Amino acid sequence: MSPAHTVLHTVFGYEHFRGPQQAIVEHVTDGGDALVLMPTGGGKSLCYQVPAIVRRQAGCGVTLVVSPLIALMHDQVGALLEAGVEAAFLNSTLDWPQTREVEQRLARGELTLLYAAPERVTTERFIALLDDLHARGQLSLIAIDEAHCVSQWGHDFRPEYRQLSLLHERYPDVPRIALTATADELTRADIVAGLQLQEARLFVSSFDRPNIRYRIEEKKKEPLAQLVRFIEHEHPGDAGIVYCQSRKRVEEMAAALQDAGIQALPYHAGMGAEVRQQHQDRFLREDGIVMVATIAFGMGIDKPDVRFVAHLDMPKNIEGYYQETGRAGRDGLPADAWMVYGLQDVVNQRRMIEGGDAAEEFKAVLRGKLDALLALAEATDCRRVRLLRYFGEEYGRSARADGGACATCGNCDNCLQPPAVWDGTDAARKLLSAIYRVHQASGLSFGAGHLLDIVRGKDTDKVRQYGHERLSTFGVGREYSDRQLRGVLRQLLALGAVGVQRVQLEGSYSFDTLTLTEGSRPVLRGEQQVLLREATAQAAGRRTRRAAAPPVAAANLDQDAQVRFINLRAWRAEVAREHNLPAYVIFHDATLAAIAERNPASLQDLQGINGMGAKKLEAYGEDVVRVCRQ
Repeated sequence: MSPAHTVLHTVFGYEHFRGPQQAIVEHVTDGGDALVLMPTGGGKSLCYQVPAIVRRQAGCGVTLVVSPLIALMHDQVGALLEAGVEAAFLNSTLDWPQTREVEQRLARGELTLLYAAPERVTTERFIALLDDLHARGQLSLIAIDEAHCVSQWGHDFRPEYRQLSLLHERYPDVPRIALTATADELTRADIVAGLQLQEARLFVSSFDRPNIRYRIEEKKKEPLAQLVRFIEHEHPGDAGIVYCQSRKRVEEMAAALQDAGIQALPYHAGMGAEVRQQHQDRFLREDGIVMVATIAFGMGIDKPDVRFVAHLDMPKNIEGYYQETGRAGRDGLPADAWMVYGLQDVVNQRRMIEGGDAAEEFKAVLRGKLDALLALAEATDCRRVRLLRYFGEEYGRSARADGGACATCGNCDNCLQPPAVWDGTDAARKLLSAIYRVHQASGLSFGAGHLLDIVRGKDTDKVRQYGHERLSTFGVGREYSDRQLRGVLRQLLALGAVGVQRVQLEGSYSFDTLTLTEGSRPVLRGEQQVLLREATAQAAGRRTRRAAAPPVAAANLDQDAQVRFINLRAWRAEVAREHNLPAYVIFHDATLAAIAERNPASLQDLQGINGMGAKKLEAYGEDVVRVCRQ
């Protein structure tokens, strides 16, 4: 075997590289620069960890890994130590004696990988450490993880990442690898420019995560009930993440899920650091915890058995949606990406863009990114096809009579239950006419609720206050339900045929109003058709909660093997507590399932099981065999 394959097998316990991993590893090991785009769960870490070990064995010294995430540093260093690799991190969780000890080990050449945050890497003290290593020929490789943070167009821009270009300027002979799971073409170009990677080889993996089922539903009046129903019926006892837009909503949803009997914890930037860390540790170390969070949570979370990611509020763009949903099913087993969104989500996102202080050029980019997400949400065709196309990838091309592409993934809601479509053009023209007539009559703009009341002919106090019952558009849409018209209005906002303006009244009170745009004209003239999915019927009643199923990894095991799997999980939990590590750092569920199925009687029987490297076989092999014999 090549040195890289030997490391993969003996250290990490895997027989083969996945996808483009081998090409990346060989290129970087040979001293080439690389920009790697690989989906979450695709094995990005191995793309720099294997070269780091191989180059260390060849006498090239230490690999610096730049990461913005304390949790990721801790878990990856723990996993490397478990595999027998000398690794350490430098971050704010260490006191001065601990920091000094790591620096001394670094200077003595005892480390294979060192993890550090970008803020630390660019300090004079740290640069002095790197200068010394470089002068002695012991700075082997620089890996920049979460590289999208360097881009102002990315969903998680961090200004300190821009300063990392000094690493190339200072150490031009040291190979670099930049990695990210999420970047459209604009973001990729910004990464290349920001990190001076013009000569780097680009590796783009498929963005497809076939194990994730994408589902987007219309938000009902009680989205909490939708979420509870989803968890109780499809993921009882499973680990999951629920994303909300505001801190207040996070707190409310976490409490409501707890009241419904679901183990839920809140997480947002407004909480104390100690409480946030406690909640994150519980999520990583315990089974079946649901984390309710803002986007402050998640990046760098390596927990492989997250079975669902739910969005109760719509993200800002497809990059954010893809990054967040990608935290489900990192183990390659079935998982769900579930989202509800409604009219107010669209209004809120439009308002945040238009009300910001950014330059018009930047706002235009943000609008385009939001429009792409809205198109995905409103789509009646395959969601996976649209999602991958956004990242420049065509899914499952097959011959069609007209020479085009025809593909369905069979694992999104639109493919599994193709929605009925109705022509909402007439309703759209009536809504746009109502916006025009209201503004013409009173010189004012109003919000969605009032406009819908006018179109449906509702006799409300507000309608009478402004004399809007006398408008020619009053009651022109009586044949449509409130829900249908909300769907039409949502689509008009998605198309840009309706705009959003925030009106500030005396004091602190403000509200959103709807206005016509240039995009209104083709719809009003009947030149643009508005097709919408049929609104699905409200689920009747509250169904009985489904009993928790066996873990997905053990679903295909026979009864005896499932018992072994349960016993192995219990043993793993004890070891993880002793080592103060998440259980998956010891062994993934998939590894335990493979052990349970093989039912080993000796250490020899454990050879060749994925995830069972030489160090782990030595450390845990006898215990694993003992547990299986029980």
